[in-house]
Amino acid sequence: MAKRFYKRGWQHTKTRGKETTITCSFCGRNVPKYKTFVVYKRFSIRDPVLKKELKRNNLNLSYMKMYACPSCARFHRIVKKKK
Repeated sequence: MAKRFYKRGWQHTKTRGKETTITCSFCGRNVPKYKTFVVYKRFSIRDPVLKKELKRNNLNLSYMKMYACPSCARFHRIVKKKK
């Protein structure tokens, strides 16, 4: 039997009832929130006119929070094999 790529201790957010589900940002699969991996994707503004108009304190919108299911995390190498 093959060994797992990663070792993850699942930490449940609720003690009882149905846990919240989140759609994977890569494949669109519904996954419980405690099984997802959080990825912050950064994008930059390349237009020089827009950069001049925006102030420094408005630039913290340049990060997007994405959730990845375990299979997409392995495929996109968010979770890597341990050596």
